[in-house]
Amino acid sequence: MNTAPDKKQFAPATQRNREAILEVLLQVLPANGTILEVASGTGEHAVFFAPSLKPRQWLPSDPNPILRDSITAWAEEFKSDNIYQPLDLDVELPIWPVEKEALPELPIVAIVNINMIHISPWSACLGLMAGAGRILPPGGILYLYGPYKQNGEHTAPSNEAFDESLQLQNPEWGVRNLEDVIKAANTQNLILHKTYQMPANNLSLVFRRN
Repeated sequence: MNTAPDKKQFAPATQRNREAILEVLLQVLPANGTILEVASGTGEHAVFFAPSLKPRQWLPSDPNPILRDSITAWAEEFKSDNIYQPLDLDVELPIWPVEKEALPELPIVAIVNINMIHISPWSACLGLMAGAGRILPPGGILYLYGPYKQNGEHTAPSNEAFDESLQLQNPEWGVRNLEDVIKAANTQNLILHKTYQMPANNLSLVFRRN
């Protein structure tokens, strides 16, 4: 009998958005190479996406050791031979682990980041853009998912309420202006390629590195 504690964490939003996100990823990701997921959270997205994205490799990461344990636990339950062990990666560091180590075997051709930049300080968004600018090859893809303000205005009352709840938790958090995110990307030679309307008033943003 296995009495080991179950380290899997659960994020209810994953069940609601994963199929819609996968549909976009299948359209925009390069056909081969490694996809680096930044801020993988529980790992539920990773184990859902990876089998459908073969022959691509999926490299999850998170700075939180509890969440890295969760990613590992999910990957052990839903095995796929194209998922790497999760990396300890803090986007605000000037050099990411993938820049220092001979890992992964296949080159990183895309970075996926889901629901991070509004639940973190603005400096995390800037760090993400800087890392993507350093790591991605010409033509490489940066994919972002989440809610955004447009021209300084919320696009739905639910997003406005969500923004208020985030800022109550931490004044440095909050739903970002789409134009600010695009501007931060452009400084790192990342150009907005396509925008997809997603369920629950979210957007998928697809940037391509010049």
